[in-house]
Amino acid sequence: MSQNRSALKPASSPLAPRHTNLTILLACLGVFTAYLPVVGVSVALPVIQQALDASTVELQWVTDSFIVPTAALLLTCGMLGELFGRKRVYVAGMSVFCLGSLLCLAAPNVILVCIGQALAGVGAAALLPSTLALISHVCPDHQQRARAIAAWTAALGLGLALGPIINGVIVEHASWRWIFLPGLVIGVVVAAASTITLRESKGSREPHLDVLGQLLAIVAIAALVYGVIEGGSVGWTSSKAVVALTAAALAFLAFVLVELRTSNPMLDMRLFASKGFSGAAFIMAVTLFAQVGLVFALSEYFGLVHHASTLDIGIRLLALNGFTVLLAPLVGRLMTWISPGLVLVIGLVISGIGALCVCFFHASTGTGTAALVMGVLGIGIALALAPITSIAISSLPRHLADTAGASNSALRQIGSALGPAVFGAILTDRTLAALPEHLATSGLDGAAQGQVEGVVSHVGIQAGAFLRLDSAPATERALTAYGQSFTDALHACAVVSGIGMLAGAVVALITIGVRKRAARPALSSTESSQNEALTLTDES
Repeated sequence: MSQNRSALKPASSPLAPRHTNLTILLACLGVFTAYLPVVGVSVALPVIQQALDASTVELQWVTDSFIVPTAALLLTCGMLGELFGRKRVYVAGMSVFCLGSLLCLAAPNVILVCIGQALAGVGAAALLPSTLALISHVCPDHQQRARAIAAWTAALGLGLALGPIINGVIVEHASWRWIFLPGLVIGVVVAAASTITLRESKGSREPHLDVLGQLLAIVAIAALVYGVIEGGSVGWTSSKAVVALTAAALAFLAFVLVELRTSNPMLDMRLFASKGFSGAAFIMAVTLFAQVGLVFALSEYFGLVHHASTLDIGIRLLALNGFTVLLAPLVGRLMTWISPGLVLVIGLVISGIGALCVCFFHASTGTGTAALVMGVLGIGIALALAPITSIAISSLPRHLADTAGASNSALRQIGSALGPAVFGAILTDRTLAALPEHLATSGLDGAAQGQVEGVVSHVGIQAGAFLRLDSAPATERALTAYGQSFTDALHACAVVSGIGMLAGAVVALITIGVRKRAARPALSSTESSQNEALTLTDES
Protein backbone atom coordinates (compact mmCIF):
# COMPACT_ATOMS: atom_id res chain seq x y z
CA MET A 1 0.00 0.00 0.00
CA SER A 2 2.86 2.37 0.80
CA GLN A 3 4.20 1.79 -2.67
CA ASN A 4 0.96 3.08 -4.17
CA ARG A 5 1.02 6.15 -1.95
CA SER A 6 4.57 6.97 -2.89
CA ALA A 7 3.60 6.63 -6.54
CA LEU A 8 1.10 9.45 -6.03
CA LYS A 9 3.56 11.88 -4.44
CA PRO A 10 5.37 12.96 -7.64
CA ALA A 11 2.05 14.39 -8.81
CA SER A 12 2.94 17.57 -6.99
CA SER A 13 6.34 18.03 -8.59
CA PRO A 14 6.89 20.41 -11.55
CA LEU A 15 7.70 17.50 -13.83
CA ALA A 16 4.39 15.73 -13.09
CA PRO A 17 2.26 17.44 -15.80
CA ARG A 18 4.83 16.59 -18.48
CA HIS A 19 5.08 13.03 -17.25
CA THR A 20 1.29 12.74 -17.09
CA ASN A 21 0.89 13.98 -20.67
CA LEU A 22 3.67 11.69 -21.89
CA THR A 23 2.08 8.70 -20.16
CA ILE A 24 -1.30 9.48 -21.72
CA LEU A 25 0.36 9.85 -25.15
CA LEU A 26 2.13 6.48 -24.88
CA ALA A 27 -1.07 4.84 -23.62
CA CYS A 28 -2.90 6.23 -26.66
CA LEU A 29 -0.16 5.01 -29.01
CA GLY A 30 -0.41 1.58 -27.40
CA VAL A 31 -4.15 1.23 -27.99
CA PHE A 32 -3.77 2.74 -31.49
CA THR A 33 -1.21 0.06 -32.38
CA ALA A 34 -3.30 -2.73 -30.84
CA TYR A 35 -6.37 -1.75 -32.90
CA LEU A 36 -4.63 -1.22 -36.26
CA PRO A 37 -5.13 -4.89 -37.29
CA VAL A 38 -8.76 -5.25 -36.12
CA VAL A 39 -10.44 -3.69 -39.17
CA GLY A 40 -7.27 -3.19 -41.20
CA VAL A 41 -6.87 -6.92 -41.72
CA SER A 42 -10.61 -7.40 -42.28
CA VAL A 43 -10.69 -5.16 -45.36
CA ALA A 44 -7.80 -7.11 -46.87
CA LEU A 45 -9.58 -10.47 -46.48
CA PRO A 46 -10.75 -10.65 -50.12
CA VAL A 47 -7.15 -10.16 -51.29
CA ILE A 48 -5.81 -12.67 -48.76
CA GLN A 49 -8.51 -15.14 -49.83
CA GLN A 50 -7.38 -14.97 -53.46
CA ALA A 51 -3.67 -15.01 -52.67
CA LEU A 52 -3.77 -17.96 -50.26
CA ASP A 53 -6.90 -19.73 -51.58
CA ALA A 54 -8.49 -19.46 -48.14
CA SER A 55 -11.97 -20.72 -47.25
CA THR A 56 -14.64 -18.74 -45.39
CA VAL A 57 -13.77 -20.46 -42.12
CA GLU A 58 -10.06 -19.76 -42.62
CA LEU A 59 -10.80 -16.08 -43.28
CA GLN A 60 -12.83 -15.88 -40.06
CA TRP A 61 -9.88 -17.36 -38.18
CA VAL A 62 -7.47 -14.84 -39.72
CA THR A 63 -9.46 -12.22 -37.81
CA ASP A 64 -10.33 -14.28 -34.73
CA SER A 65 -6.81 -15.63 -34.28
CA PHE A 66 -5.93 -12.09 -33.22
CA ILE A 67 -9.03 -11.35 -31.16
CA VAL A 68 -9.50 -14.66 -29.27
CA PRO A 69 -6.13 -14.61 -27.43
CA THR A 70 -6.60 -10.90 -26.82
CA ALA A 71 -9.90 -11.54 -25.09
CA ALA A 72 -8.74 -14.68 -23.28
CA LEU A 73 -5.57 -13.15 -21.80
CA LEU A 74 -6.68 -9.61 -20.97
CA LEU A 75 -7.61 -10.35 -17.37
CA THR A 76 -4.36 -12.19 -16.72
CA CYS A 77 -2.32 -9.39 -18.27
CA GLY A 78 -4.19 -6.86 -16.16
CA MET A 79 -3.28 -8.85 -13.06
CA LEU A 80 0.35 -9.19 -14.20
CA GLY A 81 0.50 -5.41 -14.53
CA GLU A 82 -0.71 -5.01 -10.96
CA LEU A 83 1.78 -7.56 -9.62
CA PHE A 84 4.94 -6.93 -11.64
CA GLY A 85 4.50 -3.43 -13.03
CA ARG A 86 2.35 -1.82 -15.71
CA LYS A 87 5.36 -0.51 -17.61
CA ARG A 88 6.91 -3.99 -17.81
CA VAL A 89 3.66 -5.51 -19.11
CA TYR A 90 3.18 -2.64 -21.57
CA VAL A 91 6.68 -2.96 -23.06
CA ALA A 92 6.50 -6.77 -23.11
CA GLY A 93 3.12 -6.62 -24.83
CA MET A 94 4.39 -4.26 -27.51
CA SER A 95 7.40 -6.54 -28.10
CA VAL A 96 5.22 -9.64 -28.55
CA PHE A 97 2.89 -7.67 -30.83
CA CYS A 98 5.89 -6.78 -33.01
CA LEU A 99 7.01 -10.42 -33.10
CA GLY A 100 3.56 -11.51 -34.30
CA SER A 101 3.49 -8.79 -36.95
CA LEU A 102 6.90 -9.90 -38.18
CA LEU A 103 5.69 -13.50 -38.52
CA CYS A 104 2.61 -12.38 -40.48
CA LEU A 105 4.85 -10.30 -42.71
CA ALA A 106 6.82 -13.40 -43.71
CA ALA A 107 3.97 -15.98 -43.61
CA PRO A 108 3.62 -18.11 -46.79
CA ASN A 109 0.23 -19.64 -45.86
CA VAL A 110 -2.95 -19.08 -43.86
CA ILE A 111 -1.79 -21.19 -40.90
CA LEU A 112 1.28 -19.03 -40.26
CA VAL A 113 -0.77 -15.87 -40.73
CA CYS A 114 -3.10 -17.13 -38.00
CA ILE A 115 -0.17 -17.98 -35.72
CA GLY A 116 1.31 -14.52 -36.25
CA GLN A 117 -2.07 -12.94 -35.62
CA ALA A 118 -2.37 -14.97 -32.41
CA LEU A 119 1.01 -13.71 -31.18
CA ALA A 120 0.02 -10.15 -32.00
CA GLY A 121 -3.22 -10.78 -30.10
CA VAL A 122 -1.25 -11.87 -27.03
CA GLY A 123 0.67 -8.61 -27.25
CA ALA A 124 -2.55 -6.63 -27.58
CA ALA A 125 -3.89 -8.42 -24.49
CA ALA A 126 -1.00 -6.95 -22.52
CA LEU A 127 -1.32 -3.49 -24.08
CA LEU A 128 -5.01 -2.78 -23.52
CA PRO A 129 -5.37 -3.16 -19.73
CA SER A 130 -1.95 -1.65 -19.07
CA THR A 131 -2.78 1.48 -21.10
CA LEU A 132 -5.99 2.08 -19.13
CA ALA A 133 -4.20 1.34 -15.85
CA LEU A 134 -1.43 3.81 -16.71
CA ILE A 135 -4.04 6.50 -17.39
CA SER A 136 -5.91 5.77 -14.15
CA HIS A 137 -2.63 5.93 -12.20
CA VAL A 138 -1.56 9.36 -13.48
CA CYS A 139 -5.10 10.84 -13.59
CA PRO A 140 -6.62 10.61 -10.09
CA ASP A 141 -9.01 13.48 -10.84
CA HIS A 142 -12.34 12.28 -12.25
CA GLN A 143 -12.68 14.96 -14.96
CA GLN A 144 -9.03 14.71 -16.00
CA ARG A 145 -9.42 10.94 -16.27
CA ALA A 146 -12.57 11.34 -18.37
CA ARG A 147 -10.70 13.58 -20.84
CA ALA A 148 -7.77 11.15 -20.95
CA ILE A 149 -10.09 8.19 -21.58
CA ALA A 150 -11.77 10.20 -24.36
CA ALA A 151 -8.32 10.65 -25.93
CA TRP A 152 -7.66 6.92 -25.42
CA THR A 153 -10.95 6.12 -27.18
CA ALA A 154 -10.03 8.50 -30.00
CA ALA A 155 -6.73 6.66 -30.44
CA LEU A 156 -8.65 3.39 -30.57
CA GLY A 157 -10.94 4.85 -33.23
CA LEU A 158 -7.95 6.22 -35.13
CA GLY A 159 -6.50 2.71 -35.29
CA LEU A 160 -9.81 1.39 -36.60
CA ALA A 161 -10.09 4.25 -39.12
CA LEU A 162 -6.53 4.40 -40.44
CA GLY A 163 -5.97 0.63 -40.55
CA PRO A 164 -8.16 0.13 -43.65
CA ILE A 165 -6.80 3.25 -45.39
CA ILE A 166 -3.15 2.36 -44.78
CA ASN A 167 -3.71 -1.25 -45.79
CA GLY A 168 -5.66 -0.16 -48.87
CA VAL A 169 -2.77 1.98 -50.08
CA ILE A 170 -0.32 -0.85 -49.40
CA VAL A 171 -2.35 -3.48 -51.25
CA GLU A 172 -2.75 -1.12 -54.21
CA HIS A 173 1.02 -0.91 -54.64
CA ALA A 174 2.52 -4.01 -52.99
CA SER A 175 1.81 -7.51 -51.71
CA TRP A 176 -0.89 -8.00 -49.07
CA ARG A 177 1.67 -9.21 -46.54
CA TRP A 178 3.12 -5.70 -46.19
CA ILE A 179 -0.05 -4.61 -44.39
CA PHE A 180 1.61 -5.86 -41.20
CA LEU A 181 4.64 -3.56 -41.57
CA PRO A 182 3.13 -0.29 -40.19
CA GLY A 183 2.17 -1.92 -36.88
CA LEU A 184 5.63 -3.47 -36.63
CA VAL A 185 7.43 -0.16 -37.20
CA ILE A 186 5.21 1.83 -34.84
CA GLY A 187 5.48 -0.90 -32.21
CA VAL A 188 9.27 -0.93 -32.26
CA VAL A 189 9.46 2.86 -31.90
CA VAL A 190 6.85 3.02 -29.11
CA ALA A 191 8.44 0.12 -27.19
CA ALA A 192 11.81 1.88 -27.26
CA ALA A 193 10.31 5.21 -26.18
CA SER A 194 8.33 3.57 -23.37
CA THR A 195 11.38 1.75 -22.05
CA ILE A 196 13.19 5.07 -21.67
CA THR A 197 10.43 7.42 -20.49
CA LEU A 198 7.65 5.56 -18.63
CA ARG A 199 7.81 5.23 -14.85
CA GLU A 200 6.98 1.92 -13.22
CA SER A 201 3.87 1.52 -11.07
CA LYS A 202 2.09 -1.43 -9.50
CA GLY A 203 -1.25 -2.24 -7.95
CA SER A 204 -2.01 -3.28 -4.39
CA ARG A 205 -2.68 -7.00 -4.97
CA GLU A 206 -0.82 -9.72 -3.16
CA PRO A 207 1.53 -11.74 -5.43
CA HIS A 208 -0.86 -14.43 -6.65
CA LEU A 209 -1.84 -15.70 -10.07
CA ASP A 210 -5.25 -17.28 -10.56
CA VAL A 211 -3.97 -20.08 -12.82
CA LEU A 212 -7.14 -22.18 -12.74
CA GLY A 213 -9.34 -19.16 -13.47
CA GLN A 214 -7.14 -18.19 -16.41
CA LEU A 215 -7.23 -21.67 -17.92
CA LEU A 216 -11.01 -21.80 -17.61
CA ALA A 217 -11.34 -18.35 -19.21
CA ILE A 218 -9.19 -19.41 -22.17
CA VAL A 219 -11.24 -22.60 -22.67
CA ALA A 220 -14.57 -20.76 -22.39
CA ILE A 221 -13.71 -17.97 -24.82
CA ALA A 222 -11.85 -20.08 -27.39
CA ALA A 223 -14.52 -22.83 -27.34
CA LEU A 224 -17.32 -20.28 -27.73
CA VAL A 225 -15.75 -18.63 -30.78
CA TYR A 226 -14.79 -21.98 -32.31
CA GLY A 227 -18.29 -23.34 -31.75
CA VAL A 228 -19.93 -20.33 -33.39
CA ILE A 229 -17.63 -20.53 -36.43
CA GLU A 230 -18.12 -24.28 -36.83
CA GLY A 231 -21.88 -23.97 -36.30
CA GLY A 232 -22.13 -21.37 -39.03
CA SER A 233 -20.04 -23.34 -41.51
CA VAL A 234 -21.07 -26.99 -41.00
CA GLY A 235 -24.31 -26.73 -39.01
CA TRP A 236 -25.32 -26.05 -35.41
CA THR A 237 -26.14 -29.71 -34.80
CA SER A 238 -22.70 -30.92 -35.93
CA SER A 239 -20.65 -32.75 -33.32
CA LYS A 240 -17.86 -30.14 -33.37
CA ALA A 241 -20.22 -27.22 -32.79
CA VAL A 242 -22.21 -28.99 -30.05
CA VAL A 243 -19.07 -30.17 -28.19
CA ALA A 244 -17.42 -26.74 -28.43
CA LEU A 245 -20.47 -24.79 -27.24
CA THR A 246 -21.10 -27.27 -24.42
CA ALA A 247 -17.46 -26.99 -23.34
CA ALA A 248 -17.75 -23.18 -23.42
CA ALA A 249 -20.85 -23.22 -21.19
CA LEU A 250 -19.32 -25.64 -18.67
CA ALA A 251 -16.01 -23.75 -18.59
CA PHE A 252 -17.80 -20.45 -18.04
CA LEU A 253 -19.85 -21.88 -15.15
CA ALA A 254 -16.70 -23.37 -13.59
CA PHE A 255 -14.90 -20.04 -14.04
CA VAL A 256 -17.61 -18.15 -12.11
CA LEU A 257 -17.56 -20.70 -9.28
CA VAL A 258 -13.75 -20.60 -9.03
CA GLU A 259 -13.66 -16.78 -9.03
CA LEU A 260 -16.27 -16.61 -6.29
CA ARG A 261 -14.33 -18.97 -4.03
CA THR A 262 -10.71 -17.87 -4.52
CA SER A 263 -9.24 -15.28 -2.17
CA ASN A 264 -7.48 -13.37 -4.97
CA PRO A 265 -9.57 -13.82 -8.14
CA MET A 266 -8.52 -12.89 -11.62
CA LEU A 267 -11.97 -11.33 -12.18
CA ASP A 268 -13.15 -9.77 -8.95
CA MET A 269 -16.88 -10.50 -8.81
CA ARG A 270 -17.30 -7.51 -6.48
CA LEU A 271 -17.07 -5.37 -9.62
CA PHE A 272 -20.51 -6.56 -10.65
CA ALA A 273 -22.05 -5.41 -7.37
CA SER A 274 -21.99 -1.98 -9.00
CA LYS A 275 -25.03 -1.67 -11.23
CA GLY A 276 -23.22 1.00 -13.25
CA PHE A 277 -20.24 -1.24 -13.95
CA SER A 278 -22.43 -4.24 -14.79
CA GLY A 279 -24.49 -2.19 -17.23
CA ALA A 280 -21.40 -0.67 -18.84
CA ALA A 281 -19.78 -4.11 -19.13
CA PHE A 282 -22.80 -5.56 -20.93
CA ILE A 283 -23.09 -2.54 -23.22
CA MET A 284 -19.37 -2.64 -24.02
CA ALA A 285 -19.54 -6.28 -25.13
CA VAL A 286 -22.73 -5.80 -27.16
CA THR A 287 -21.55 -2.56 -28.83
CA LEU A 288 -18.22 -3.98 -29.93
CA PHE A 289 -19.93 -7.20 -31.03
CA ALA A 290 -22.33 -5.18 -33.19
CA GLN A 291 -19.71 -2.75 -34.52
CA VAL A 292 -16.86 -5.12 -35.37
CA GLY A 293 -19.26 -7.76 -36.66
CA LEU A 294 -21.01 -5.29 -38.96
CA VAL A 295 -17.68 -3.92 -40.18
CA PHE A 296 -16.64 -7.49 -41.02
CA ALA A 297 -19.89 -8.02 -42.96
CA LEU A 298 -19.64 -4.67 -44.76
CA SER A 299 -16.01 -5.34 -45.71
CA GLU A 300 -17.08 -8.61 -47.31
CA TYR A 301 -20.08 -6.91 -48.99
CA PHE A 302 -18.03 -4.10 -50.53
CA GLY A 303 -15.31 -6.50 -51.64
CA LEU A 304 -17.42 -9.39 -52.94
CA VAL A 305 -20.57 -7.68 -54.24
CA HIS A 306 -19.17 -4.31 -55.34
CA HIS A 307 -15.72 -5.73 -56.19
CA ALA A 308 -14.20 -2.70 -54.48
CA SER A 309 -10.44 -2.59 -53.95
CA THR A 310 -8.98 -2.71 -50.45
CA LEU A 311 -8.37 1.05 -50.59
CA ASP A 312 -11.95 1.72 -51.69
CA ILE A 313 -13.24 -0.43 -48.83
CA GLY A 314 -11.11 1.51 -46.38
CA ILE A 315 -12.41 4.83 -47.71
CA ARG A 316 -16.03 3.68 -47.46
CA LEU A 317 -15.51 2.59 -43.86
CA LEU A 318 -13.65 5.79 -42.96
CA ALA A 319 -16.90 7.59 -42.14
CA LEU A 320 -17.77 4.85 -39.65
CA ASN A 321 -14.51 4.87 -37.72
CA GLY A 322 -13.33 8.41 -38.44
CA PHE A 323 -16.00 10.10 -36.34
CA THR A 324 -14.60 8.39 -33.24
CA VAL A 325 -11.48 10.51 -33.75
CA LEU A 326 -13.10 13.73 -34.94
CA LEU A 327 -15.71 13.86 -32.18
CA ALA A 328 -13.42 12.75 -29.32
CA PRO A 329 -12.76 16.30 -28.00
CA LEU A 330 -16.48 17.09 -28.11
CA VAL A 331 -17.40 13.82 -26.40
CA GLY A 332 -14.85 14.48 -23.67
CA ARG A 333 -16.42 17.90 -22.99
CA LEU A 334 -19.96 16.51 -23.19
CA MET A 335 -19.16 14.02 -20.45
CA THR A 336 -18.20 16.91 -18.14
CA TRP A 337 -21.12 19.17 -19.16
CA ILE A 338 -23.96 16.63 -19.12
CA SER A 339 -24.46 13.10 -17.89
CA PRO A 340 -22.14 10.48 -19.46
CA GLY A 341 -25.14 8.16 -19.30
CA LEU A 342 -27.16 10.53 -21.48
CA VAL A 343 -24.33 10.77 -24.02
CA LEU A 344 -24.14 6.96 -24.03
CA VAL A 345 -27.88 6.48 -24.61
CA ILE A 346 -27.96 9.05 -27.42
CA GLY A 347 -24.96 7.36 -29.06
CA LEU A 348 -26.46 3.89 -28.84
CA VAL A 349 -29.79 5.04 -30.31
CA ILE A 350 -28.07 6.82 -33.22
CA SER A 351 -25.77 3.87 -33.92
CA GLY A 352 -28.70 1.44 -33.72
CA ILE A 353 -30.63 3.49 -36.28
CA GLY A 354 -27.52 3.70 -38.49
CA ALA A 355 -27.06 -0.07 -38.38
CA LEU A 356 -30.70 -0.67 -39.30
CA CYS A 357 -30.31 1.73 -42.25
CA VAL A 358 -27.91 -0.82 -43.77
CA CYS A 359 -31.08 -2.79 -44.53
CA PHE A 360 -31.71 -0.28 -47.33
CA PHE A 361 -28.51 -1.34 -49.12
CA HIS A 362 -28.87 -3.35 -52.31
CA ALA A 363 -26.41 -4.98 -54.66
CA SER A 364 -25.75 -1.72 -56.56
CA THR A 365 -25.89 0.82 -53.70
CA GLY A 366 -23.70 3.82 -54.52
CA THR A 367 -20.74 5.07 -52.53
CA GLY A 368 -22.58 8.25 -51.51
CA THR A 369 -25.47 6.38 -49.91
CA ALA A 370 -23.11 3.97 -48.20
CA ALA A 371 -21.00 6.84 -46.83
CA LEU A 372 -24.10 8.61 -45.47
CA VAL A 373 -25.24 5.51 -43.57
CA MET A 374 -21.70 4.84 -42.36
CA GLY A 375 -21.55 8.42 -41.11
CA VAL A 376 -24.73 8.04 -39.03
CA LEU A 377 -23.43 4.79 -37.58
CA GLY A 378 -20.02 6.36 -36.94
CA ILE A 379 -21.46 9.36 -35.06
CA GLY A 380 -23.40 7.00 -32.80
CA ILE A 381 -20.37 4.82 -32.10
CA ALA A 382 -18.25 7.92 -31.38
CA LEU A 383 -20.78 9.15 -28.82
CA ALA A 384 -21.10 5.73 -27.16
CA LEU A 385 -17.56 4.34 -26.82
CA ALA A 386 -15.91 6.91 -24.53
CA PRO A 387 -18.79 7.09 -22.02
CA ILE A 388 -18.88 3.30 -21.68
CA THR A 389 -15.23 3.13 -20.68
CA SER A 390 -15.42 6.20 -18.44
CA ILE A 391 -18.56 4.93 -16.65
CA ALA A 392 -17.05 1.48 -16.09
CA ILE A 393 -13.86 2.92 -14.55
CA SER A 394 -15.52 5.72 -12.58
CA SER A 395 -18.30 3.58 -11.09
CA LEU A 396 -15.77 1.80 -8.87
CA PRO A 397 -13.34 2.83 -6.11
CA ARG A 398 -10.04 3.98 -7.58
CA HIS A 399 -8.03 1.10 -6.08
CA LEU A 400 -9.98 -1.27 -8.37
CA ALA A 401 -9.08 0.69 -11.53
CA ASP A 402 -6.57 -1.92 -12.74
CA THR A 403 -9.05 -4.79 -12.44
CA ALA A 404 -11.87 -2.67 -13.85
CA GLY A 405 -9.75 -1.63 -16.83
CA ALA A 406 -8.73 -5.22 -17.58
CA SER A 407 -12.32 -6.46 -17.20
CA ASN A 408 -13.62 -3.65 -19.39
CA SER A 409 -11.06 -4.43 -22.10
CA ALA A 410 -11.72 -8.17 -21.82
CA LEU A 411 -15.44 -7.70 -22.42
CA ARG A 412 -14.62 -5.34 -25.29
CA GLN A 413 -12.48 -8.02 -26.90
CA ILE A 414 -14.93 -10.84 -26.23
CA GLY A 415 -17.54 -8.80 -28.09
CA SER A 416 -15.04 -8.07 -30.84
CA ALA A 417 -14.18 -11.77 -31.15
CA LEU A 418 -17.78 -12.90 -31.34
CA GLY A 419 -18.65 -10.24 -33.94
CA PRO A 420 -16.80 -11.72 -36.94
CA ALA A 421 -17.65 -15.27 -35.80
CA VAL A 422 -21.41 -14.69 -35.48
CA PHE A 423 -21.76 -12.34 -38.44
CA GLY A 424 -19.64 -14.64 -40.60
CA ALA A 425 -21.99 -17.50 -39.68
CA ILE A 426 -25.01 -15.32 -40.54
CA LEU A 427 -23.49 -14.36 -43.90
CA THR A 428 -22.85 -17.98 -44.79
CA ASP A 429 -26.21 -19.27 -43.62
CA ARG A 430 -28.39 -16.53 -45.13
CA THR A 431 -26.49 -16.35 -48.44
CA LEU A 432 -26.90 -20.08 -48.98
CA ALA A 433 -30.56 -19.92 -47.95
CA ALA A 434 -31.41 -17.01 -50.30
CA LEU A 435 -29.36 -18.14 -53.31
CA PRO A 436 -31.77 -20.78 -54.74
CA GLU A 437 -34.66 -18.30 -54.86
CA HIS A 438 -32.62 -15.61 -56.62
CA LEU A 439 -31.15 -18.16 -59.03
CA ALA A 440 -34.67 -19.40 -59.87
CA THR A 441 -35.65 -15.90 -61.03
CA SER A 442 -32.34 -15.15 -62.74
CA GLY A 443 -33.13 -16.75 -66.11
CA LEU A 444 -30.40 -19.39 -65.77
CA ASP A 445 -31.21 -22.95 -66.75
CA GLY A 446 -31.28 -25.74 -64.18
CA ALA A 447 -27.76 -26.97 -64.92
CA ALA A 448 -26.26 -23.50 -64.47
CA GLN A 449 -28.20 -22.96 -61.25
CA GLY A 450 -26.88 -26.26 -59.88
CA GLN A 451 -23.33 -25.30 -60.88
CA VAL A 452 -23.55 -21.97 -59.04
CA GLU A 453 -25.05 -23.52 -55.91
CA GLY A 454 -22.38 -26.20 -55.90
CA VAL A 455 -19.52 -23.72 -56.13
CA VAL A 456 -20.86 -21.39 -53.43
CA SER A 457 -21.85 -24.15 -50.97
CA HIS A 458 -18.74 -26.32 -51.33
CA VAL A 459 -15.94 -23.83 -52.03
CA GLY A 460 -17.28 -21.00 -49.85
CA ILE A 461 -19.49 -17.95 -50.22
CA GLN A 462 -16.48 -15.85 -51.26
CA ALA A 463 -16.18 -17.99 -54.39
CA GLY A 464 -19.52 -16.63 -55.61
CA ALA A 465 -17.91 -13.27 -56.37
CA PHE A 466 -15.62 -14.90 -58.94
CA LEU A 467 -18.10 -17.12 -60.81
CA ARG A 468 -17.38 -17.84 -64.46
CA LEU A 469 -20.01 -19.71 -66.51
CA ASP A 470 -20.06 -20.74 -70.17
CA SER A 471 -21.13 -17.34 -71.51
CA ALA A 472 -20.88 -13.70 -70.45
CA PRO A 473 -24.68 -13.26 -70.10
CA ALA A 474 -24.92 -16.39 -67.94
CA THR A 475 -22.04 -15.18 -65.79
CA GLU A 476 -23.72 -11.79 -65.36
CA ARG A 477 -27.00 -13.41 -64.26
CA ALA A 478 -25.17 -15.66 -61.81
CA LEU A 479 -23.25 -12.73 -60.30
CA THR A 480 -26.47 -10.71 -60.00
CA ALA A 481 -28.22 -13.56 -58.15
CA TYR A 482 -25.19 -13.99 -55.91
CA GLY A 483 -25.07 -10.25 -55.15
CA GLN A 484 -28.76 -10.20 -54.24
CA SER A 485 -28.33 -13.23 -51.97
CA PHE A 486 -25.30 -11.77 -50.21
CA THR A 487 -27.12 -8.46 -49.74
CA ASP A 488 -30.04 -10.31 -48.12
CA ALA A 489 -27.53 -11.83 -45.71
CA LEU A 490 -26.06 -8.36 -45.03
CA HIS A 491 -29.56 -7.15 -44.09
CA ALA A 492 -29.82 -9.94 -41.50
CA CYS A 493 -26.48 -8.80 -40.04
CA ALA A 494 -27.74 -5.21 -39.94
CA VAL A 495 -30.86 -6.23 -38.03
CA VAL A 496 -28.81 -8.14 -35.44
CA SER A 497 -26.40 -5.20 -35.08
CA GLY A 498 -29.11 -2.56 -34.84
CA ILE A 499 -31.23 -4.48 -32.33
CA GLY A 500 -28.13 -5.15 -30.23
CA MET A 501 -27.26 -1.46 -29.99
CA LEU A 502 -30.83 -0.40 -29.24
CA ALA A 503 -31.00 -3.10 -26.55
CA GLY A 504 -27.82 -1.60 -25.12
CA ALA A 505 -29.57 1.79 -24.91
CA VAL A 506 -32.39 0.23 -22.89
CA VAL A 507 -29.89 -1.43 -20.54
CA ALA A 508 -28.09 1.92 -20.14
CA LEU A 509 -31.33 3.64 -19.14
CA ILE A 510 -32.06 0.96 -16.53
CA THR A 511 -28.60 0.42 -15.02
CA ILE A 512 -26.77 3.73 -15.55
CA GLY A 513 -29.43 6.38 -16.00
CA VAL A 514 -29.11 9.82 -17.56
CA ARG A 515 -28.70 12.01 -14.50
CA LYS A 516 -25.55 14.05 -14.14
CA ARG A 517 -23.31 12.91 -11.30
CA ALA A 518 -21.19 15.15 -9.13
CA ALA A 519 -17.55 15.09 -10.18
CA ARG A 520 -15.11 13.38 -7.84
CA PRO A 521 -12.27 15.56 -6.54
CA ALA A 522 -8.68 14.46 -6.86
CA LEU A 523 -7.71 12.07 -4.06
CA SER A 524 -5.16 12.94 -1.45
CA SER A 525 -2.99 10.13 -0.15
CA THR A 526 -5.12 9.93 3.01
CA GLU A 527 -8.35 9.81 1.03
CA SER A 528 -6.82 7.22 -1.28
CA SER A 529 -5.96 5.05 1.70
CA GLN A 530 -9.48 5.41 3.05
CA ASN A 531 -10.98 4.60 -0.35
CA GLU A 532 -9.05 1.36 -0.55
CA ALA A 533 -10.95 0.18 2.50
CA LEU A 534 -14.32 0.83 0.90
CA THR A 535 -16.60 -1.86 -0.34
CA LEU A 536 -18.41 -1.31 -3.60
CA THR A 537 -21.43 0.93 -3.53
CA ASP A 538 -23.97 1.30 -6.29
CA GLU A 539 -23.53 4.78 -7.75
CA SER A 540 -26.31 4.41 -10.21
